[in-house]
Amino acid sequence: MQETEQTSSMSQHVHSMSLLRYSLLALIVLASTFGDVYLAKGMKQIGEISPSRWHDLLFAPLNPTVAFAIVLLMIFYLSYLASLSWADLSYIMPATTFGYVLTALLAHFMLGEHIPLTRWIGIFMITVGVGFVTGGPSLTVTPTPEGPTLHLEVHS
Repeated sequence: MQETEQTSSMSQHVHSMSLLRYSLLALIVLASTFGDVYLAKGMKQIGEISPSRWHDLLFAPLNPTVAFAIVLLMIFYLSYLASLSWADLSYIMPATTFGYVLTALLAHFMLGEHIPLTRWIGIFMITVGVGFVTGGPSLTVTPTPEGPTLHLEVHS
């Protein structure tokens, strides 16, 4: 069901979230977060890249952990592309920032990184701010001479 909300005489907003779309947002967060963590883990296995070891970057995708991370980041990217087809960038980016919290937790528990209190406070502030942004509409509809055109899903 599509719900429209009149916000001004020039534009309308559409709330078009469904279980499938919430699942896609979750997939974006999980694939991005785990992809980043496994990429960091794989690059730590390879070791520090210096000017004399620049060629190791060419072979990094052959490391199984790095390869797995690349697959996860490809899933993230494809999911991200799909989400941008039905929602505004200004909605998708904040809606997926829970990944910051998850990334910090995984970096601590999977990679053994120390997360200072100031970083936790910053992550908390971002998360609170996201709550304000994601409460709004997911898609801005630009009016046309024929009236506003909604991006509606057609189920056959």
